Amino acid sequence: MVMPDTVYGAALLSLIDFFLSMVMISGIGVVLALFPLLNRLGRVDEAALRKSSH
Repeated sequence: MVMPDTVYGAALLSLIDFFLSMVMISGIGVVLALFPLLNRLGRVDEAALRKSSH
């Protein structure tokens, strides 16, 4: 699809850019929301680490 070089084309491009930026921002938000879940899954036993000889 060729974008016309008119005001209509510029408005259409701005609208597409707006929706794509919302998708990207939402995707980043989902990734950031998953960090606490990953933190709970990777819980480390501090007492076992202190008893090890490393």
